[in-house]
Amino acid sequence: MKTNIYLGAALGGLIAFSAASATAQDLPDTMVWTSYDVGSAGYAEASAIADAFGRKFGTRIRIQPSGSGIGRLQPLLQGRADYAFLATEAFFLAEGAYDFALPEWGPHNLRAVAGRPAGITLIAAGDAGIKNVEDARGKRIAFVAGNPSVNVKCEAILAFGGLTLDDVKVIMFPTYSSAMSSMTRNESDATCTTPTTSQLYELAESPRGIHYAPLFADNAKGWDALLTVLPIMGPSDEDIAAGLPEGEIAKMAAYRYPVITTTSDKSADEVYAFIKALDKTFGLYKDATATMKRWALDRSGRPAIDVPFHEGAIRYLREIGVWTEEHDLWNQQRIARLDALRAAWEKFRAQNEGMPEQEYAAAWMAHRADVIAGLN
Repeated sequence: MKTNIYLGAALGGLIAFSAASATAQDLPDTMVWTSYDVGSAGYAEASAIADAFGRKFGTRIRIQPSGSGIGRLQPLLQGRADYAFLATEAFFLAEGAYDFALPEWGPHNLRAVAGRPAGITLIAAGDAGIKNVEDARGKRIAFVAGNPSVNVKCEAILAFGGLTLDDVKVIMFPTYSSAMSSMTRNESDATCTTPTTSQLYELAESPRGIHYAPLFADNAKGWDALLTVLPIMGPSDEDIAAGLPEGEIAKMAAYRYPVITTTSDKSADEVYAFIKALDKTFGLYKDATATMKRWALDRSGRPAIDVPFHEGAIRYLREIGVWTEEHDLWNQQRIARLDALRAAWEKFRAQNEGMPEQEYAAAWMAHRADVIAGLN
């Protein structure tokens, strides 16, 4: 998730700008946002948007970077931040999963404002014999220790090909970087990540070469299996990828990173003003990085996404003709799922007080799976 920092933004501190116009969007005079660390795509993109808000509306924005999901979420939940530019921790916290399956966490009522699409698929060394996802059976798949955000996406993509973790050789690497470079060193055969990760360019130029296992949009069975594991993705055509010849398209899944997230009790009028400002300043930030054009609301303001959209965002998206009845149905189903998980959590927590944390987390994750299965 590394990229060049957008030079128009101050690093991590208070970003103050002279107003180019009045705060016509009814934005607050100041805001606090959280994001990934300095150097990440999330920080660069948040900085570019903050710069645009400042130039057009005079809004002063302080970006608070953090290397951990908890560090990005706590200020939001405690009311010390207005919005958070998140990765898949938005989904995990909303559902009380993985790091958030502990008694002090559990499901939370988060809402999305918008989220930039990012492509992902099973990316294999060209000589590994993995043409399609199902060909990964018995192959070495690189996972990252302590990184459920990466690993659960790979589990979902394997499910697209009818595979489970028992069908492959999971090779666990200590860091994201070491996992992504492991194919070049012939320590693994494939992994799941975005197609522009720097290590993939090295793989593409290596003797092994590179191949993107396709996730065809018309494979209904595959998509049903993928979304059962992780219901936050959809089909995507990607034309920017390491080693991909110019003019070719790779068939992938799209998840959202970063996801601009807030809480469900955030004022609808405030969120409406925020997303309207995001739209009206698009021309000021769309060229800040190679992927910023994907913040256009006809791409970033549609499901699927990690958490339900906020009612204030939906109001504006409907006004500009982006939001449809189909999107309404998706949002209602996601809210119903989160409501069911929150109700189940309250009962589960009351019945399991005093259980050791790791046992509690494992038991809750199993119960969570049962609750979700009962919704289908």
